[in-house]
Amino acid sequence: MTVTQEAPPAPVTQPEIRKPSTRKRLVPYWLLLPGILWLVVFFALPLVYQASTSVQTGSLEKGFEVTWHFQTYWDALTEYYPQFLRSLLYAGTATVLCLLLGYPLAYLIAFKAGRWRNVLLVLVIAPFFTSFLIRTLAWKTILADGGAVVDVLNTLHVLDVTSWLGWTESNRVLATPMAVVCGLTYNFLPFMILPLYTSLERIDGRLHEAAGDLYATPATTFRKVTFPLSMPGVVSGTLLTFIPASGDYVNAELLGSTDTKMVGSVIQTQFLRVLDYPTAAALSFILMAAVLIMVTVYIRRSGTEDLV
Repeated sequence: MTVTQEAPPAPVTQPEIRKPSTRKRLVPYWLLLPGILWLVVFFALPLVYQASTSVQTGSLEKGFEVTWHFQTYWDALTEYYPQFLRSLLYAGTATVLCLLLGYPLAYLIAFKAGRWRNVLLVLVIAPFFTSFLIRTLAWKTILADGGAVVDVLNTLHVLDVTSWLGWTESNRVLATPMAVVCGLTYNFLPFMILPLYTSLERIDGRLHEAAGDLYATPATTFRKVTFPLSMPGVVSGTLLTFIPASGDYVNAELLGSTDTKMVGSVIQTQFLRVLDYPTAAALSFILMAAVLIMVTVYIRRSGTEDLV
């Protein structure tokens, strides 16, 4: 009996992997080049120029010279710290109001609007069809003395409470902190609603059904499922509202008074009226640093890195 040996299996040849050519490897970088150039020309270079301006001394008549005068930062902070605190307070209040007003509306559009969803979204962005300045000026008419809004608030004795808190006067709303916050809330509300809607719209409806099958009440479903999953939209919306609101000056100029000036108004005055460019640049960098620190802490404490 002869034993036949099987032939060893043929070696498996690996397919040859061709490395992309140098030209193909550079294609993504060439596509990124226009955006990088845009950021360098219109963001990085002006930022560097403002940084050099903040450490200059001199005047517009004699000219400014870089003398590394960092005392300007301390002088600007000690002189205008009330406007800084006021800006952060107004922006924070407007952000909270936008969240309280925007979340129910975004929830309605995402889950309950049905065929009216697109119509409601158009209504949300409808204010963008007009100028920011015109929208703010309209609030001067809405909150005018003797107008319907003031009359209703007086009838409900709301102004008695807000005047006690220092947000309004006893018989008027215009030229008070409440007027500025109302303008900020109205102008930046769409920046809160749209990220919230995008985040809520991504939630799988089957998760709500599963929560109902587990005998969860609507309140428990919202607390355990909906709100945690919408946190990226909450974080994005609050950032898109708070950051521009903290540096806004249009609402403070048109709806406020000298007692409601925000730091944006001070920067605008220093740049265009006083012509103290170093102080204006220092104020801008202090505001940017303060907002950057607050945003960094907020993002880390929010527990989400997935922004809409």
